[in-house]
Amino acid sequence: MFGFMVALAFIAANLLFVKEMKRKEADGLLSSSIINVMKGQKASLNDLIGNGIFGFVVGYKIGGIILNYQQAIEDLPDYVLSLQGNFLSGLAIAVVLAYLKYRDAEKQRLPEPKEVTEVVRPYQHVGNMTFIAAIGGILGAKLFDAVEDLERFAADPIGVLFSGSGLSIYGGLIIGGGAVVYYAHKKGLKLVHVIDACAPGLMLAYGIGRIGCQLSGDGDWGTTNELPMPEALSFLPEWMWSFTYPHNVNADGILIAGCEGKYCYELPIPVLPTPFYETIMAFIIFAGLWLFRKKITIPGLMFSIYLIFNGIERFFIEKIR
Repeated sequence: MFGFMVALAFIAANLLFVKEMKRKEADGLLSSSIINVMKGQKASLNDLIGNGIFGFVVGYKIGGIILNYQQAIEDLPDYVLSLQGNFLSGLAIAVVLAYLKYRDAEKQRLPEPKEVTEVVRPYQHVGNMTFIAAIGGILGAKLFDAVEDLERFAADPIGVLFSGSGLSIYGGLIIGGGAVVYYAHKKGLKLVHVIDACAPGLMLAYGIGRIGCQLSGDGDWGTTNELPMPEALSFLPEWMWSFTYPHNVNADGILIAGCEGKYCYELPIPVLPTPFYETIMAFIIFAGLWLFRKKITIPGLMFSIYLIFNGIERFFIEKIR
């Protein structure tokens, strides 16, 4: 469930990012670029190798999941990030994708390749930036997590790097964000307008991601809360006030009677559901950013407001976490 919500967060952020990039282009803040590309060439070796590698990774994992379904489904994120898989299925998909790339290039091949100019609009970079942010974010999160606990990393470097747990949010932000900044700079995009355009989507994505934390019970919960729910809040579900996170992915707490399987634990004492509170606050901040985005015209101010309110939210939530 956590992985699904993370994917949903990326999709939501991407859609809003595209919308804002188009708006800023219409306002004259971002401009298109012209590039020269060769048409009608045969598929390059790099293209074939790239497609083959991508196909191998996808096939390796999907084949492994299908053939080892029971093992994989017990902890799917951990399995996906591990070195486990099926070599033959990976090889088969690699060959198929490399061949499809070759065949597509042959269909468009010209007797004499020619150079043509193409216009690239700012929003067309969003897909690449989202992909770079995802890959850079995961790598940065794993790297910083390893650095933060060098003893654990030294004891089992492969296990730490290729496990589904252990992700440092700051590592993801620094490496993923840095990679996007570098990409935008290389493509000649005005960075201050790019970061303004992505601010609302980042806030929404954060809130959606916290839904995943709440549903999976990944340890981001708050302090213990055994107080009775106030009468004024009695119309709300009990879990919004205090929650034991049954079947949490961390396997923290005590065994649930009659439960069988890996996720059969719940906390012995209820705690504050801080991921839920963060989701609410993130959605409120996002709503404010989105409603006033057209009125905030000073370059960089939108992103600054995002950083300030996100920082305030994190500061206060950590008081009860």
